[in-house]
Amino acid sequence: MKAIVTGVAGQDGYYLTRHLLDQGHSVVGLTRDVAAARAEFAGVLGRLEFVSFDYGAVGEFGRLLANMEVDFVFNFAAKATGLGMFDSPQETSRLNGGVVLDILEAIRSSDRRSSIAFCQASSSEMFGNVTDTPQTEQTPFRPKSPYGAAKLYAHHLLGIYRSVYGIRCSSAILYNHESVRRSNQFVTKKIAHAAASIKLGKSRSLTLGSLDGVRDWGYAPEYAQAMFRMASAEIADDYIVATGRLSTVRDLCEIAFGRVGLDYRGFVETQKSDFRVADSVNLHGDPSKIRRQLGWEARTPIRDVMTGMVDHELRIIGGD
Repeated sequence: MKAIVTGVAGQDGYYLTRHLLDQGHSVVGLTRDVAAARAEFAGVLGRLEFVSFDYGAVGEFGRLLANMEVDFVFNFAAKATGLGMFDSPQETSRLNGGVVLDILEAIRSSDRRSSIAFCQASSSEMFGNVTDTPQTEQTPFRPKSPYGAAKLYAHHLLGIYRSVYGIRCSSAILYNHESVRRSNQFVTKKIAHAAASIKLGKSRSLTLGSLDGVRDWGYAPEYAQAMFRMASAEIADDYIVATGRLSTVRDLCEIAFGRVGLDYRGFVETQKSDFRVADSVNLHGDPSKIRRQLGWEARTPIRDVMTGMVDHELRIIGGD
């Protein structure tokens, strides 16, 4: 079978593409930088091609889809950083919301729309500040940032196009998920990099925001596999993709620095300027539905994820 993957060179796009190729499917990866994407997938075997794509061009996805037969569409195109939920709100709205509308319209207009399964990477940031915990698929959304609002717009569009046009579109409400491919803007990567760098004598300290921030952190490759299960299901639906377990930023620091034999308290500093402007709270997912209906569950604890990230940073910084 054939799939289109947007944001193919990002963390999630990379792992989903690897999973598709391992399953024997072919992939068309959309990217703004074909040369960089090829470098990310150097040595990867399988039927993989890259297409230079302008996410800001309305109707571009429709023209692309009209010229190829595909079975799956996975959307990972999004603008977000750990602290940047308020950065460039116009661009965030377009990329996180408008692109999804373009994809849905392209599928709706396709002669093959009944055979195309679309899976959208949604976000727990759509919940914002919630009192109901853990969250289920029925928990009300109250986003606290332009990022969360744009993701919610896209999420609602999927529900509309599924009910009105019968499109097989599913929304994966993804909670935080990490890996060695996380970018430097995210707190898990910052902590892993700092622990390794300090251990190797390359730096002396790490400055973060609140260490009491709590999240439901999982392992990115497993979350990509969850999205493949969603797209492969006979009936499209929305699912919480989470571990159901909570950890604090302080826990991550303890794990990472402990991996290299250090006490984080001697190296980690906090300052208010690194706090989020309006942080979401109580984000704790209930993955019961996806476990019950699709047989998926998160298996890798955040301790293993963080130690793997630290080991990776040690190799990179140490030049191995």
